[in-house]
Amino acid sequence: METIHAADEVRVAWDGGEPVKDGAVVVGRDRIDAVGTFAEIRERFPDARVRRWPGVLGPGLVHRGPVPDAPTPRERIHALLKLGAVAVLAEYADTPELRAAAERTDVVVLAGAAPPVIRLTGRADLAVFGEDGVCVATVCAGRLVHRRR
Repeated sequence: METIHAADEVRVAWDGGEPVKDGAVVVGRDRIDAVGTFAEIRERFPDARVRRWPGVLGPGLVHRGPVPDAPTPRERIHALLKLGAVAVLAEYADTPELRAAAERTDVVVLAGAAPPVIRLTGRADLAVFGEDGVCVATVCAGRLVHRRR
């Protein structure tokens, strides 16, 4: 079953391009199936579940610094998800326990950083940020892994 993630605005990349007002992204399993306005997407996928988010939806982030400190590796990875990150640089996921926690959560460990983008058939890694700049939701490999209450 597909899920439509809709927001006030959708950005295919954080560093440029025209945002889609009242935009939406369709996620099927762990992949992006479509991007467009909510009206277009809803018409094409009438049976999809809809999640509406306040703010701006875009690609999940790459964490480019040390992983936040926490009592366990799982909690350290969860701290990344709360920031909207779905990937971390390998130099900062520097223990077997931290890498295992990242793998269990589908957080990607990267040798180098590439700019994150939303692309059709690409992995469904998304982040939504509210007007205050705080992460509202994180979708990692198609799964909602963080939601701000």
